[in-house]
Amino acid sequence: MSQFLGKTVVLEWTNHDCPYVRKHYGTGNMQALQKEAKDQGAIWLSVISSAPGRQGYVTGKQANDLTIKRKAYPTAVLLDTNGIVGQAYGATSTPNMFVISKQGILIYKGAIDNKPSANPADIKSATNYVRAALQSTILGKLVEKAVSRPYGCSIKYGS
Repeated sequence: MSQFLGKTVVLEWTNHDCPYVRKHYGTGNMQALQKEAKDQGAIWLSVISSAPGRQGYVTGKQANDLTIKRKAYPTAVLLDTNGIVGQAYGATSTPNMFVISKQGILIYKGAIDNKPSANPADIKSATNYVRAALQSTILGKLVEKAVSRPYGCSIKYGS
């Protein structure tokens, strides 16, 4: 992460087989948020911590193909098949979101929004916590809701 000091960083734990992740990618919600963040100069890292043989596991080529197929905008997709990064951050579900300030300080961790469902219709009425955290950093304000309970599918770490 030290290479990104001076940039806001968004970490998104993802699993393409999770219905909660599909809710956000199938509607274009995640891609729009990725694009907004990158347009504001942020680094967006999608992290896949599914272990080999577990739901959501992909190879590097499959991860790249998924990014193209979903028309996603991450800066990079990180394969964390040994779960070291996910466990270091305490990531528990997909999607699980983290926003790190330009100073390298964790300013938000938790759910993408306040609607813990897999129903795509809920996106329109949801409060997007990640967008709010990014807006606060741009304005130089403290993040109003710095922690929320993540929802979604459990991360499929190895044993």
